[in-house]
Amino acid sequence: MCILLIVSILLLLNDNECRQYRYDYKFLLEVDGWIKLHPVPATWEEARLKCQLEGAMLSSPHTINMQAVMKNTMKNTRAELSGVFTGTHARFSKGDFYSVDGIPLTKMAVSWMPMEPDNEGNIEECILMLGNGTIADVNCNDVYPYICYRKRQNVAFTECGTIDRDYIFDKRTGHCYKFHTVHRNWTRAFMTCSAEGAYLAIVNSETEAEVMRDLFATHPANTIKYDTVLVGFHDWGERGTWTTVHGQTLEEAGYAKFEKGQPDAAPPGEYCGGMFRGATLNDVWCHESLAFICEKTVDSLIEWDDYSI
Repeated sequence: MCILLIVSILLLLNDNECRQYRYDYKFLLEVDGWIKLHPVPATWEEARLKCQLEGAMLSSPHTINMQAVMKNTMKNTRAELSGVFTGTHARFSKGDFYSVDGIPLTKMAVSWMPMEPDNEGNIEECILMLGNGTIADVNCNDVYPYICYRKRQNVAFTECGTIDRDYIFDKRTGHCYKFHTVHRNWTRAFMTCSAEGAYLAIVNSETEAEVMRDLFATHPANTIKYDTVLVGFHDWGERGTWTTVHGQTLEEAGYAKFEKGQPDAAPPGEYCGGMFRGATLNDVWCHESLAFICEKTVDSLIEWDDYSI
């Protein structure tokens, strides 16, 4: 009886560990980790970055088990017809294919499809896996679906509902925030926040503006480019009309305090949202790479009882 109880407890602990990563990833014992199919095609670089930002990596068929899991994940989806980008590439040295975690293609249990590899146009440096498990070299700038993989690890959620400990809960708003010092342009910043289960920060009140000022204060003056961060509003193509990433006007969102002299639509045009150290708003060039702030709601904590594996 005691032995059965111990075994049951161990299985329960193991089950809980398996569940704890993200609601949109599925745990599979065959590969001892979590898998997620991204059905929206992307370039190889975009796919690699998206997986990385989600805390995973672009999946490669390292083993027979992983190959089988990738084939099964593609089944009955668009990816089964088109294939998926793998994390295997020769971006650094022509013809030397390695996975993003350093495993050479020559050690993988895969077969080339007929007439491949052909390095057509001398520009095929990425590996595509077809629905039947064979592979082909393709142009990394083409777009395909892709699969992200995270190997099982002991993970613990913070009060922000994430394993990312750079997200800090602020009781004044009941939300969590992360100050990104790696500069990205506005669309990349948007993608980064989204991949982390968050969104580009939206200031909804003077109280939240105070939170922003305090976040900025953790980074000394002259350490942040232009003393400006990217935040979650945009003109959405309606020049001079500013709307948050949640579809509200700044006034509806609760905070529309621009810096004096802003917005100034500096040539060739500033159509994306920024914020100065004092939490006053600024229009910025969408192509300009800057620091940015992501915001995350605590209610995105996962109800694991509702998630089956």
